[in-house]
Amino acid sequence: MAAPIDFWFSIGSTYTCLTVLRLAQRRLNIPELRWRPFDVRQIMLAQNNIPFRDKPVKAAYMWRDIERRAQKYGLSLSLSVPAPYPLPELPLANQIALVGCEDGWCEAYVTETYKLWFGEGLEPGCEPAISRALAAIGQDPAAVLARARSDAMAARLRAESDKAMALGVFGAPSFVVGTEVFWGDDRLEDALKWAEDGRLD
Repeated sequence: MAAPIDFWFSIGSTYTCLTVLRLAQRRLNIPELRWRPFDVRQIMLAQNNIPFRDKPVKAAYMWRDIERRAQKYGLSLSLSVPAPYPLPELPLANQIALVGCEDGWCEAYVTETYKLWFGEGLEPGCEPAISRALAAIGQDPAAVLARARSDAMAARLRAESDKAMALGVFGAPSFVVGTEVFWGDDRLEDALKWAEDGRLD
């Protein structure tokens, strides 16, 4: 029996778009994948790890790399990159995802949010992206935002980020199988094999 995989993601991570859209295609055989929102910026700041700020050549590479990999995966979404980045409201976008975890619509919200961000340039955590994403999955934006903006949900996001860091997660997307951490969209298949076999060879 395959081990569960914790999918640690942060809306605001560019490469997470590839993972989210790949999962939406339903082409991967994943026995149990647990969606775990966290604030990757909290961890990066704690570790003095700011990968793309003031690095235009590296940023240009990132956007082209995402385009190439989207083509490789046969993703149907027409990417409009570069997309707005970094996100000013990254915490709120992920606090909404936490509400979705409680209510069972996290995956749908995250998928719709990335489609709006990378397809139409609408920033997650801001309007109109929030209302459009939530309405598209049948949720009431006002009710969801009231919960997402609460002090309790902000504290929960910080706590989840602390849990991620304690596990050895330092970036997004990350996949954790037991005590093993696999970082990056290109490590998803490795995480799946580890969950199935407990080894990569």
